[in-house]
Amino acid sequence: MSADAQQSSALLSTLENLIDENTERPYGAVWHLVEDDTRVHVTLTLGYPTQTEQARLEHVITPLIGDRALTLDIELDIKAQATQGNIDGLKGVKNIIAIASGKGGVGKSTTTVNLALAMAKEGARVGILDADIYGPSQGMMLGFAEGTRPQVRDDKFFIPPKAYGVQVMSMAFLTTKDTPVAWRGPMVTGAMMQILTQTDWDDLDYLFIDMPPGTGDIQLTLAQKVPVAGSVIVTTPQDIALLDARRGIEMFNKVNIPVLGVVENMSTHICSNCGHHEAIFGDAGGASLAAEYDVTVLGQLPLSLSIREQSDAGKPVVENAPESEVAGIYQSIARKLGATLAAQQDPLNSKAFAMPTIGMSDD
Repeated sequence: MSADAQQSSALLSTLENLIDENTERPYGAVWHLVEDDTRVHVTLTLGYPTQTEQARLEHVITPLIGDRALTLDIELDIKAQATQGNIDGLKGVKNIIAIASGKGGVGKSTTTVNLALAMAKEGARVGILDADIYGPSQGMMLGFAEGTRPQVRDDKFFIPPKAYGVQVMSMAFLTTKDTPVAWRGPMVTGAMMQILTQTDWDDLDYLFIDMPPGTGDIQLTLAQKVPVAGSVIVTTPQDIALLDARRGIEMFNKVNIPVLGVVENMSTHICSNCGHHEAIFGDAGGASLAAEYDVTVLGQLPLSLSIREQSDAGKPVVENAPESEVAGIYQSIARKLGATLAAQQDPLNSKAFAMPTIGMSDD
């Protein structure tokens, strides 16, 4: 082997053994090199989006190639992952991810919108379905004007409006803010399925479903009829929130939908005057929950006034303050989520989910 070939082989081996911060494992055989005496062209091909890591990776690789110039290309090869049961895939969507919580008020919708925007910044094609039929909030959080309505194609399909490059469909686009949805369960699940299946999703890598809280009708319909690749549980460190989050994890486990990780909101309060950090809702609750169920803590977010203010103003923090610490946390969560989903190599149990039966007796 020539000296040049040995040098090239050594560089390739070094790159393959670099630790991917999103998986905490070596990258492996995902690198391709083309080099000469003056330049090294490196191509990194990954199954999850990670475009915002371009500068960091260039900083890591540059010292390895001496005084030669570096060109780094990050290419995405995002594949459709296995889903529960034998459910047909959704046209125009590779992977559906349910964002869920056991109870309301833990920041699930805020997490959904910022996570979707972060995933788009990483280079993926992303959509959001607001499945909280009774209390849709994505329209306001993404800054859509009141009265926004989707266009209709062929008198059948909704064309989803876009915000910040993300395709969005919500019950908020079909009602007014003052119109209560006073429907029983079958009507609500029927509406959710209609806006999901009759929306003309355009070549999405990921569709995030902002679920209503709890484990009721919509969650069961999702498990039976929608091809879901994975779920994310959003919680706070409070014991009552963790109790409800456990029920959410157990539900997804029973219906063969993998829980890709836990996001802990309001993990600490940061004093706006002195910067003191205080875990006012409890300490390490999300970590203990993740350890109990052997899932990943995708990230922890502080209790932040700016997150609330920017969400209410229709300017999510990932877009409105992209250089902030909080936006960086959302970007990290997005990369880890994509990497975790891409690592799901084993096919899921194909056993169809069966509705539970309730028996009654006089005993």
